[in-house]
Amino acid sequence: MADYPVNDPPAKEPKSRRRSEIATFLVLAFGIWPVVAVGVVGGYGFLVWMYQIIAGPPGPPGH
Repeated sequence: MADYPVNDPPAKEPKSRRRSEIATFLVLAFGIWPVVAVGVVGGYGFLVWMYQIIAGPPGPPGH
């Protein structure tokens, strides 16, 4: 048999830990991830811009 109780309900987390997790989520959701998203999209746009400076714009060559 197992050495631990199987049907015990999970212990409630202390309020300070819950508050800490909510604060961490809010910082990630509304602080860090938007900055990362803007950086990734801006970096990709810069990469496409530099590529087009070297290789020219897309489409058939002009006359």
